[in-house]
Amino acid sequence: MGLIIGIMMGTVFGVAIMAGWRQMMTYRSAKRIAKAVVIKQLGCLNRDDLRKICGDTFPEWISFPVYEQVKWLNKILGKLWPYVEEAARIIIKESVEPLLEDYRPTGITSLKFDKLSLGTVAPKIEGIRVQSLKKGQITMDIDFRWGGDPNIVLEVEAVVAKLPIQLKDLQVFTVIRVIFQLCEEIPCISAVVVALLSEPEPKIDYTLKAVGGSLTAIPGLSDMIDDTVKTIVKDMLEWPHRMVVPILPTDTSDLELKPHGQLTLTIVKANNLKNMEMIGQSDPYVTAYIRPLEKFKTKVVNNNLNPVWNHVIQLIVEDKETQFAVLEVLDQDFGQDKRLGIAKLPLIDLEPEIEKDIELRLLPSLDMLKIKDKRDRGTLTIKVKYHHFTKEEQDAALEQEKKILEEKKRLKAEGLIGSTMDAIDGAAGLVGSGIGTGVGLVGSGVGAGVGLVGNGLGAVGSGLSKAGKFMGRTITGAGVSKRSGASTPVNSVDESGGAKPR
Repeated sequence: MGLIIGIMMGTVFGVAIMAGWRQMMTYRSAKRIAKAVVIKQLGCLNRDDLRKICGDTFPEWISFPVYEQVKWLNKILGKLWPYVEEAARIIIKESVEPLLEDYRPTGITSLKFDKLSLGTVAPKIEGIRVQSLKKGQITMDIDFRWGGDPNIVLEVEAVVAKLPIQLKDLQVFTVIRVIFQLCEEIPCISAVVVALLSEPEPKIDYTLKAVGGSLTAIPGLSDMIDDTVKTIVKDMLEWPHRMVVPILPTDTSDLELKPHGQLTLTIVKANNLKNMEMIGQSDPYVTAYIRPLEKFKTKVVNNNLNPVWNHVIQLIVEDKETQFAVLEVLDQDFGQDKRLGIAKLPLIDLEPEIEKDIELRLLPSLDMLKIKDKRDRGTLTIKVKYHHFTKEEQDAALEQEKKILEEKKRLKAEGLIGSTMDAIDGAAGLVGSGIGTGVGLVGSGVGAGVGLVGNGLGAVGSGLSKAGKFMGRTITGAGVSKRSGASTPVNSVDESGGAKPR
């Protein structure tokens, strides 16, 4: 009897345990599903939504990634790379070689590709951020990284030697901004704007190796190539400069980067410059530019470390929010002039039609990470005034910029100047064209004393006629050579160079 009762009680107890276990598992499953739904909904919230819900108790450890990962896109890019590499090689060779010729330094007589292969390693896209910064446009920022194995050999020719130079261990880290201009016709995109964001600053690292020779065969060759690469990137691709690629036949004037204003610089004097001479004192002069192709210089003051110039220079401003003026004090010497100091002046804080006195602290370099001697190089005193263009002044300035670039190319072809990046010396006042105080270059004296007198040649050559060609000529077949740009907001340039109002 006891055995039977025990069996029955055990059976009832076992069934009760199984029923309870099943009920508990069903309850936990329902809770997990409910939590998953809540988590999915929370995943759709942004930082502001969570702050409204949590109030002051919002946990700071919660982070929102700025860029979305696109692993699938990297897989596709890896498969497509052999075909992309072949097409990109042709585009780069056709488009970059003319730029190398335009931007080559004076000490080099020829700079072109001898061999060009982008290798077998595809670039990697770390993430993509999509924004709507302006109505009718979609802005996409691409975190682009490439540590490839290209075979790039430059044929460098100078007066003293001819030498093949190989670029090895190439690494590129940058953020590419792509702007899609929307329309109502298929494929719903009328044009694409491409640029490199200035913040974070594009980083291009490589190692130079001489093929069958030594880099010392051409003095200063490594620095000249580095400067040329940086100048092309900053002057052609880095915001506000960009490339416009038309997709449909349409007016892209709204995307074009036009002159927005004129900066009048009065270079007053310098104090306590560093002496670079073994005998006597330095012979300083100042070059000023916003774009390297648009460069003016003052007269030379001989044997003086506290020179006074009172020289007026006028420069074209294309994007006041992001651009800055660079002022470099040089010592005139036989061969290559030596840098005494350099500074940059952000334009974002300048108010139209208000003149300011500014003292700039001169530095050995704008990139102080590579400089061991970080001591100041003295000060440069200037006066600045910004004038905002009207529509008529803007159109006139654009035409004048094209003329001055053509004139500089003609002088270069005739051997009167060594490079289109040579600074224009002499009287750099801009007069007589109705742009602010005018845009005619009078008595400027280019290179070896060649005067551009009364030609109304504008502030300086823009060089943006090559911008569209970098991509537009090969892709569209139309040779897009327009200056391009839109007023899409971007991060401001960090202030450095030591500008301080007095």
